[in-house]
Amino acid sequence: MEKNILTIVVCGEVDHGKSTLLGRILCDTRSLPDGKWAELERVCRQMGRDIEPAYLLDQLEEERQEAMTIDTTQVFLKTRKRRYCLIDTPGHLEFIKNMMTGATQADAAVLIVDATVGVGEQTQRHARLLKMLGVDRFIVAVNKMDLAGFSKEKFEGVQKKVSGFLRRLGLKPVAMIPIAAKEGHNIFKLSDRMKWYRGPSMIKALDSLCGDVSGKRAPLRFPIQDVYKIGSDSIIVGRVESGSIKVGQRVIVYPCGQKTKISAIKVFNRKKTIAHTGDSIGLVLSCPGRVRGEVICSTVGKPTLNTSFDGHIFWFAQKPLKINGSLKLRCATQEVGCVLTRIHERMDSATREVLERGANEVGKNELARVTFRVRSPMVIENFDVMGSLGRFVLENDSAVCGFGIKR
Repeated sequence: MEKNILTIVVCGEVDHGKSTLLGRILCDTRSLPDGKWAELERVCRQMGRDIEPAYLLDQLEEERQEAMTIDTTQVFLKTRKRRYCLIDTPGHLEFIKNMMTGATQADAAVLIVDATVGVGEQTQRHARLLKMLGVDRFIVAVNKMDLAGFSKEKFEGVQKKVSGFLRRLGLKPVAMIPIAAKEGHNIFKLSDRMKWYRGPSMIKALDSLCGDVSGKRAPLRFPIQDVYKIGSDSIIVGRVESGSIKVGQRVIVYPCGQKTKISAIKVFNRKKTIAHTGDSIGLVLSCPGRVRGEVICSTVGKPTLNTSFDGHIFWFAQKPLKINGSLKLRCATQEVGCVLTRIHERMDSATREVLERGANEVGKNELARVTFRVRSPMVIENFDVMGSLGRFVLENDSAVCGFGIKR
C-alpha cells in the first residue's frame, strides 16, 4: 500500500447523491466502525425511511431532516492500494463556502451527476471552481442509474453532455462511471444490471488516481506552523509542502532572509535524517528563534518575496468586495494584511462570462481577476508552479469571505 493519503473532494448538485456514494463506499470497503450500520438501520427505522447510506455522513439532525449536506465531513478509508481522506461537501448554492473549504484541501475530486437530471448550474460552478483551484484529476460518477432504468442510452446521453462541458473547460476525467450508489451498483464491483459498461468500478477508478509527485521535484518549502520549547531545543513544526529536507542541509528562512542549517529532524520524539513532500515533522535549526508564518526554503530555487500580485478569486460574502478594501490574506501559515488595488474583470462563476471589466466591486458568488497589495513581504508563488503556496484565503472581521490563487 502507498503510504501517502490521497485527499478527494466529492462535489456536485444538491440531492445528486454525494453523501449516499460516500456512505456506500464506507460500507463496501468495510471502513465502518463496529455497530455503525446497526445504528443507521435504527435511525432510518425511527424516521420511517428506507436505509439511506447518506446518513452515515450527514451527522447533523438538520441535515437528516432536510436530506442535504450543510457542513463538510471528512471520512477515512483504505483499499488494497492506498489510504484516502474523502471530503463530503454541500451542493446547495447557499453553502458554496463550505464546498470551497473542502476543495482547497483536495488532491483530486469526484464530480457527481444525477442521471435523471444531467448537468445543472451548480455542477458547472463546481467544475469551474475545481479548475480554478487546480484540481484537475477527477472522476465523474453518473448516479441514480436505477431511476434511469439502468439504461445505456440514458448514460451515454448524460456522458456526451458532461464530456462536452468539461472539454470546453480543458478538463478530462480519469473515468466516467454509471452508478446507483444507494444499492451499490458499480461501486465495489461491476453490476450485473449494467453489463454494457466496460470501465472500472468506483473503487478501481479511485485507486487509479496518481498521487501528486510534482512537489517532490520542486525546491524545498516548509511553512512554519508553530515553535515549541522542549528541553533545550526549539522545535519548529510544520509540513513539507514541496521538496525534501535532510539533516545538515543549509537553508534560508523567508521573509527575514536568515541563513541556517538543519540540526535535527524529529517525528514523535524519534529522529529522522530526511523528510519529503507531505511529511509533518519537527525541525531543530542551528539558529533557533523562528516564528509562525515564516517559510524555510532551499538555497537553490529561492522564492521571490511579493509585495503585490495578481490573482483569480472567488468571493462569497454577502457584502461586496470593493476597490481599496482591506482584508486579511492567509497563504499556508502566513497571515498578512492586504488591500485590493484593482479589479481587472469580474465573472459569473457558473458560466465564466465576463460581467464587467475595470469593475469597482466584486459581488457574492462571483469570480474576478484582481491585483492585491500586501502590507509586508510574503512568500506566495504562482499556483501553476507550486499549488500549496499559490492558494490563499481572504478574511474580513475573522470571517472567511473568499478564496483565490496567484497567477
